[in-house]
Amino acid sequence: MSDDPIRAAAPRRDLLRAALGGAAFLGSSLVAARAGAGAKMTQKLVHYQTTPKGSARCQGCSQFLPTPACKLVDDPITPTGWCLLYAAKA
Repeated sequence: MSDDPIRAAAPRRDLLRAALGGAAFLGSSLVAARAGAGAKMTQKLVHYQTTPKGSARCQGCSQFLPTPACKLVDDPITPTGWCLLYAAKA
């Protein structure tokens, strides 16, 4: 082992970055695969809740439809709900 604590932490840091990058890729791949297949994800899978998470709510999400519904998550969806797929409208 190295006597330099910064050098000793570098491999762990690199491993963590690689793991987080892989998780983000896997999550985006799952969303793309489901959306491409035309099937919506279950509310349970995306941890949907009928209450907002802070200022984040379905009606402010880019996936929200005015019916109200969601492009990615099974109905019913409430405008004040929230899930892990929340992406703020640009």
